[in-house]
Amino acid sequence: MRTIDWADGQIHLIDQTRLPAELVLLHVTELDPLIDAIARLAVRGAPALGVAGAMGVAMLAFRHEGDEAAIRSGAARLRAARPTAVNLAWGVDRALARLVEGRDAVLAEALAVRDEDIAACAAMATRGADLTRALVARERVRAMTICNTGALAAVERGTALGVIGELLARGVLEEALPLETRPLLQGARLTAWELAQMGAPFRLLPDGASASVLARGLADICFIGADRIAANGDTANKIGSFTLSLGARNAGVPFVVVAPESTVDLATPDGGHIEIEERGADEVTSIRGVRTAPEGTRTLNPAFDVTPAALITAIVTDRRVIRLDRGERPSDPILG
Repeated sequence: MRTIDWADGQIHLIDQTRLPAELVLLHVTELDPLIDAIARLAVRGAPALGVAGAMGVAMLAFRHEGDEAAIRSGAARLRAARPTAVNLAWGVDRALARLVEGRDAVLAEALAVRDEDIAACAAMATRGADLTRALVARERVRAMTICNTGALAAVERGTALGVIGELLARGVLEEALPLETRPLLQGARLTAWELAQMGAPFRLLPDGASASVLARGLADICFIGADRIAANGDTANKIGSFTLSLGARNAGVPFVVVAPESTVDLATPDGGHIEIEERGADEVTSIRGVRTAPEGTRTLNPAFDVTPAALITAIVTDRRVIRLDRGERPSDPILG
């Protein structure tokens, strides 16, 4: 089952808030439910958001055919649903650019975004696994990761977790070490579920254990995804990624970002220009509806952080491997 797809004039997507307890498929036909699904993280992950943005514009083009103002107004609302992830806006803009050609052209572009994501994830898995062999001396690899970057974050396969899946397929994965990823536990709820589905050996870690586990020599490489990569290589990803990179640097463990080329935002010069989404207090003061903090507790709940390029070994995209540790940058020309 694909995480997100188009069928019968509807957007079909897995409601990730219901996992791992149950697998529920949403059928979205209107803009407000799509924006709600994005806001409450029923659909999440940079590649999946790009597809959601493009398909959302296609949905608008069919619902409001002939009313360009309504389509563009709805697209603007959709584009702003989550500010940090560049792929959402990219997907919206790409589909919207075909509006002058009619609704069928918009849908064709949205489906092209979907299909290109599937191909991109396959390419990233291969490039990432090949890079791992160059970076890790041990025959069998122990890979640490944060948040969810598997098929649930894309259409199929995924980004960083897709590389781990490729290592499993090649018979060289000793174990995956996913972090629980507070406060919404995407690692515990989603990544652990995906690893179990693929039959991969893994152990789930508390977020706070990552640095000490790395320092003890229990992991060989760290993989993260990305929601926006600046021109200089600074990378916005799920909160906790910066902390993980510091632990990796202290332990001398390679730290690798895996994301499609569409996540590279050359219009953003560095991480200081990336808007960081702040989310509600309930995510911190309660866990799945059960309050864990006193009433009235004030919170600071950034959904993302920015890992400086200096702490990243390499960025793997569907088109290239950018070795930041060798002075390469995303702004460099793509060769070949």
